[in-house]
Amino acid sequence: MKKRGRRSRNIEDRRGDYGGNGSIALGGGGLGVIFLAFLVFLLGGDPTVVLDQAVTGPTQSPTEQISQAEQNELVDFVSVVLADTEDTWHQIFSEEGGTYREPNLVLFTGVVQSACGRAQAAVGPFYCPADEKVYIALSFYDDLRRRLGAPGDFAQAYVIAHEVGHHVQHLLGISSQVRQIQSRVSQTDANQLSVRQELQADCFAGVWAHRADEARDILERGDIEEALTAASAIGDDRLQQQSRGYVTPDSFTHGSSAQRMRWFQQGLQTGDPDQCNTFDVRQL
Repeated sequence: MKKRGRRSRNIEDRRGDYGGNGSIALGGGGLGVIFLAFLVFLLGGDPTVVLDQAVTGPTQSPTEQISQAEQNELVDFVSVVLADTEDTWHQIFSEEGGTYREPNLVLFTGVVQSACGRAQAAVGPFYCPADEKVYIALSFYDDLRRRLGAPGDFAQAYVIAHEVGHHVQHLLGISSQVRQIQSRVSQTDANQLSVRQELQADCFAGVWAHRADEARDILERGDIEEALTAASAIGDDRLQQQSRGYVTPDSFTHGSSAQRMRWFQQGLQTGDPDQCNTFDVRQL
């Protein structure tokens, strides 16, 4: 992805404060514990509700695998991508006679306090509708590259665009409607609604890529493949197969690898948010 363009003013850099109270108790597992917890979140977590995480022991730095120079470059890149999503969604909302409200993006290490609760970096990137903020620990990008096999800057951009997609759902009232219905149905049906919500956020990420490239020529050769690799890497079926050796479709909360790639491509090809209505199709 071409890294030109303005930088967003909506970045909150909380790296180093470790949530303000304590640190993650990693025991002897180190990154293995972090990665396992990340898989658990992807397989069964609710992206709109982040539960309080237990923190114990003396304050210590979380395990980091990226240098300070790499972190500085990532912070700048995150700011560029966030700014580009702002420009894109402002335009889309304006076309529909609406006003886009920009989210803040919080960078953190270790533990962070959000309006949705206290969360560890292990849960991966998430969006909290209560404070309209996206939360990302830069160490996730190292896991994305090393452990999930999805390297590349556009894979990183896809992750941000997906979380911003949840913000768009929040602004449109989609997220609250989903939560209301989930409270009245079985766990299997609630999971299916979660899958549809996640796939729509993937589609919205594709819409951003289409519109941003059309307006500002942001894409480079290989970028789309990087995003598709990332979408495939975090499919429920692939993660379940890797973590336990078998797949349970009824427990999916984010969608299969094929579904995530398909809906990102849907947004990318059409550039039209109206073509992202995952709630109104029989076959995902």
